[in-house]
Amino acid sequence: MVSIDILIKGGTLPDGTRADVAISGGSITAVEPDISAEAGEVVDATGKLVSPPFIDAHFHMDSTLSYGRPRVNGSGTLLEGIALWGELKQIQTREDIVARALDYCRQAVAKGVLAIRSHVDVTDASFATVEALLEVRDIVRDVLDLQLVAFPQDGWYRTPGAEAQVIRALDAGVDVVGGIPHFERTMADGAAAVRAACELAAERGLRVDLHCDESDDPLSRHIETLAAETIRCGLQGRVAGSHLTSMHSMDNYYVAKLLPMIAEAEVAAIPNPLINITLQGRMDTYPKRRGLTRVPELRAAGVTVAFGQDCVRDPWYPLGSGDMLDVAHMGLHVALMTDPDGMCAAFDMVTQTPAEIMGLDFGIAPGKRGSLVVLDASDRIEALRLRPARLCVISDGRIVSRTQPAQSALSLGF
Repeated sequence: MVSIDILIKGGTLPDGTRADVAISGGSITAVEPDISAEAGEVVDATGKLVSPPFIDAHFHMDSTLSYGRPRVNGSGTLLEGIALWGELKQIQTREDIVARALDYCRQAVAKGVLAIRSHVDVTDASFATVEALLEVRDIVRDVLDLQLVAFPQDGWYRTPGAEAQVIRALDAGVDVVGGIPHFERTMADGAAAVRAACELAAERGLRVDLHCDESDDPLSRHIETLAAETIRCGLQGRVAGSHLTSMHSMDNYYVAKLLPMIAEAEVAAIPNPLINITLQGRMDTYPKRRGLTRVPELRAAGVTVAFGQDCVRDPWYPLGSGDMLDVAHMGLHVALMTDPDGMCAAFDMVTQTPAEIMGLDFGIAPGKRGSLVVLDASDRIEALRLRPARLCVISDGRIVSRTQPAQSALSLGF
């Protein structure tokens, strides 16, 4: 018999099959029925869902858990949130950012989140945000993959020196080129910022993830430029457009032209359901737009789509728990993905699909990283319905979190 580190027995995989999973040396070594082997640890997953780890493809860790500082976002709008963040940058310290970020990472891992792509504001003149999250990335690297995006929150061209700060962040080790073209002063400046970001990424062999068209304005169409520049720069498969909320309000004829362009460019979409439906539509009376982009239509066109958390208790959003099942649960409701295939797809949009977007080798197959989550649910749809306990979280062959299943002592006599 072969000796292995961890043996997960009797679990149900996301596709509905039942199998044992063997992990040794940090990698999955076997996925098959009835594995007989000596194991350092056996996890009884009989009747439980065994899933790839949850992954948050869009987050802001430099602002997380800062709600109420220096004050609350009274209007609930994106623009007031940006203004508040500008005030917070003036008073927070590197140590404060590190402490909040590590607190959040601990919470996220307990929820089975083992990878996060966090946009980090590089327009902070002190560079404390970047230095803090590089420190956090180093601290958590043995448990959590933290992928950082060089994000010029106040605009690539709108903020003097922002482009130089993006380059400085990349030189310091930040992973991905970011941007926010709809926040530039003009549409022309936004298009120029998209071009600059793509050219910089192509020059350095990096990925791109832009906050793109996070607006109720149907004429905010920087995703069109992003698709074209992706092709021009040869970045297919390495680019994501995050939010894309303006697509919610666009003319159907234009969208019919736009979707094939996005698919041709192999640009991924990362909507953020909880935040998009909260920040958008604030200037509407009734009917109120909810702002979530056209998720089913993007998927039907062949576009890779993943959901992100975006914010947890920060200037933009007062709630959030770091549970990606909450994100998927809200996303499938707003996107009307309540058929069985749609619900299963929503689960995949917070597990396997964001792994593909971020270039991570997660999955349940021999040779994949030994990172898995055992949930107190029988299948993907039940997990979305109940958002159950993460009974066991395994990161690269090491159990990093355990949670007991919920039990009630209530006796009703029936």
